[in-house]
Amino acid sequence: MTAQVLTDQEKQYYTPEEYLALEEKAEYKSGYYDGLIIPMAGGTTNHNQIIGNLYSSLNIELKRKPYRVFVSDVRLWIPEMRYYKYPDIMVIAGQPEYYNDRKDTITNPQVVIEVLSNSTQAYDRDEKFKAYRTIPAFQEYILIDQTSVAIDQYFKTANKRWSLYEYDDEETELSFKSFDFQISLADLYDKVEFVEEEQETKKPL
Repeated sequence: MTAQVLTDQEKQYYTPEEYLALEEKAEYKSGYYDGLIIPMAGGTTNHNQIIGNLYSSLNIELKRKPYRVFVSDVRLWIPEMRYYKYPDIMVIAGQPEYYNDRKDTITNPQVVIEVLSNSTQAYDRDEKFKAYRTIPAFQEYILIDQTSVAIDQYFKTANKRWSLYEYDDEETELSFKSFDFQISLADLYDKVEFVEEEQETKKPL
């Protein structure tokens, strides 16, 4: 989901408990970062299509296996960063670990998947990834571009060491490292409509 940046005048600090109480009554979801409540904007049709394609394939493949797949209605709590987030997709190995026994908030994703937007992709690659890396169970981070065929896959190889795999060909498969699952990029991007951006006309020097 896309975060809306608040101005200094609009900022008001809340405790995690105050945030949760407000979130239960709110019409729209918001994130929380170290005292700040951050409204989440709605996603595009491409964003929704990609999430649906991947979620349905994961659910079928992991049926009757010791994994749970959750989409963006389930909240993630990152205690070290004092951060509540709604990742696009999370995969959990074994049983969910709930924060304060709340069935809407978990703390132990093994895989986190985010669909990028132009406004948030730098944040997703940097600050958000840094926050996710503080989660002990976290092993794999997948970033999916919604404007072109492009995927970055980060996989933990050792303590504080991550490998990067890049995908940009519809004829290839995205192969998860945390468990046995593959999906072709053609299937992942099925029914996604890319809009060609107008290129600037270069003037001769």
